[in-house]
Amino acid sequence: MPEAVSRLLIPFVVCFVAGSIPFAVLAMAGSGIDIRTVGSGNPGFNNVLRVSKGRAIIALIGDVGKGMLPVWYFFHLQHLGQGNETGWILGFAAVLGHCYSPILKFNGGKGIATSAGVMLVLYPAWAAVVLVVFVIVRVTGSRLKWKEAGAIASIGSWVFFALLILVVVGSRDAAYAGLMTLFLAWRHKKNFQNLFGAPSKPASLASQR
Repeated sequence: MPEAVSRLLIPFVVCFVAGSIPFAVLAMAGSGIDIRTVGSGNPGFNNVLRVSKGRAIIALIGDVGKGMLPVWYFFHLQHLGQGNETGWILGFAAVLGHCYSPILKFNGGKGIATSAGVMLVLYPAWAAVVLVVFVIVRVTGSRLKWKEAGAIASIGSWVFFALLILVVVGSRDAAYAGLMTLFLAWRHKKNFQNLFGAPSKPASLASQR
């Protein structure tokens, strides 16, 4: 096994395990509600927000934190690798853990909050800019009652981030950002099917009889 791979193996597993902690489910502890059975059924911040704003904050802090802390520890404190490539690999591990949590039988969330935590570790200044864009789009979408406003704001912000990184950092980093964007968009495929899908046809009178 190449030395670079062996050095990253344990950190990758640790980041995956940290990412798999289902904070959206834990945030609902004591409420009598299984977040996987209400709303969209997604064990993530946005679905918890539909039920309780206070508990949604707990879920958000946990989901962002599990993307930030393990990546920060290994990337900045342990100084693994050169450049941001190692940070991206560990970040993907945390996001994959969230999306395919073994604790939830590999049915996890969609990865936006956890990926935001990774973004904040690797590019804190640009992540702050993207966060402002996200808030503006999300609030605008809510006020204008956009269909799937959350998905539009989330994926739109990642597209903006990838383009921003391409311009101000370089193509190598932008490639990782683009890959993350594509993965998150795929995780939101049902949202986009709902957004762009043709409206269902009303049942005919004959079928209603």
